[in-house]
Amino acid sequence: MGVVDRVFAAALLAAGIALAPVKAEEAVRPVHAVGEPPHACLNQKERRTLVESGAVMRLAAAMHAVRATVPGTLVRARLCRRGEGFAYVLTVLAHDGKVTHVVVDAVKGTLVGER
Repeated sequence: MGVVDRVFAAALLAAGIALAPVKAEEAVRPVHAVGEPPHACLNQKERRTLVESGAVMRLAAAMHAVRATVPGTLVRARLCRRGEGFAYVLTVLAHDGKVTHVVVDAVKGTLVGER
C-alpha cells in the first residue's frame, strides 16, 4: 500500500469516527473519572453520544473551521477532554509533507493550538 493510499485510508477512517449507533441512555464518563488523565480522549460511543446530543460539533465542522489556517489532508482525528470542555485534536499532513497537530475547541469551533 502506497503513501497516498495509506493517507486516504486514514482520512476515511478519521471521517467515519462516529458511525456506529449508540443508545441514547448510554452516559458519557465524568470529566475527571478516578484514575483517568484530565486530557483523555473519548471512545467511539462517547463521541457519538456527545455529537448527537449537540454538546459538541461534528468532526466535519471542526475540520472546516481550520481548513484555511492549516491546509492539507486529515490523517487522524480524536475528540479529547480539555480542561472543562472538549477539543478535537486533528493530525494534518500538508502537501509539503509536514505533519501538524491542530487543537480545535469542539464547542465553538475555534483554533485553540497548533504544533
